[in-house]
Amino acid sequence: MKAAVLEQLERMALKEVPTPEVDADSILMKVEAVGICGSDIRIYRHGNSRVQLPQILGHEAAGRVVAVGANVTRFSVGDRICLGADVPCGECVFCEAGIGNNCQINYAMGYQFAGSFAEYVLLNKMVVNYGPIHKIGDGISYEEAALAEPLACVLNGLELSQVKLGDTVVVIGAGPIGMMLVEVAMKMGARVLLVNRSRPRLEIAKRLGAAAYICSGDEDAVQRVLDETGGLGADVVITCNPSPESQVDAIRMAKNRARVNFFGGLPKDRAIVPLDTNLIHYKELFVHGAHGSLPRHHQQAVELINNGIIDMSKFISHRFPLERIEEAIRVAESHEGLRVIVKP
Repeated sequence: MKAAVLEQLERMALKEVPTPEVDADSILMKVEAVGICGSDIRIYRHGNSRVQLPQILGHEAAGRVVAVGANVTRFSVGDRICLGADVPCGECVFCEAGIGNNCQINYAMGYQFAGSFAEYVLLNKMVVNYGPIHKIGDGISYEEAALAEPLACVLNGLELSQVKLGDTVVVIGAGPIGMMLVEVAMKMGARVLLVNRSRPRLEIAKRLGAAAYICSGDEDAVQRVLDETGGLGADVVITCNPSPESQVDAIRMAKNRARVNFFGGLPKDRAIVPLDTNLIHYKELFVHGAHGSLPRHHQQAVELINNGIIDMSKFISHRFPLERIEEAIRVAESHEGLRVIVKP
């Protein structure tokens, strides 16, 4: 089969590699669509301690089952499915508690397990038994279904932030996932304000119908949020970008007893952020993070897509064949569009 193999940093080679064979407990999926995630780009540029090269990356994927092991009962040849990234080990204290995205082994597709930048991907026994694999409806495209993975992360983040009907939610960062946060929070009954540093991205996001679009490159975003909330601040603030400054602003624009979610990770060399902890103390803020998702979030994401509640097609801007994978990565990291889909 054809596969894009990361042989060394910043070198992904299109190669012929053996097509994986199923054992009694695994399944083989023909990959029809796979999204390029920011984490794929970070691995491509900087590596990851969980990824031993050479490796096939890619974890936002959808396709159809072409082979199943004798012991597999949940899936059959011909099923249309999509995958998530995080795979609970199923045995540790975190997995037993139902929070497998905090598993200390931290298995994931495209990390320890070969991913979907290939014609076929093997889903091993652990993925089949504990991982996020779900069937998709016949009317849903593989491209849309592949984005159930980032949508699942959005659902985890909003759940942890306890977004409620009538809340004012600020999302800082208008990338594809930031826009998904806006869309789902609005569906949950929140009034959403979207903050972003560059105006062109905000212009793209205006089709979402948020209550306000705030360009932090042109105005004081904190003051604007205060103006939009009668001087009180937002009930929920979610940072969805790699900027330390946005975390500082999030604390300042939060209402008393607000939930502040550091959803987006920071570069390792910029992860120490000087926060005014007196604001956290006196405003009784709840500051937390969000990382990945659980298989149940992936199932919820698939249901939202299957039922037409969330239209994922609006978040797709580019499509590339597998042969142009490195061009696809460059487009994805340029932020000139939204989600980039690779079609093996």
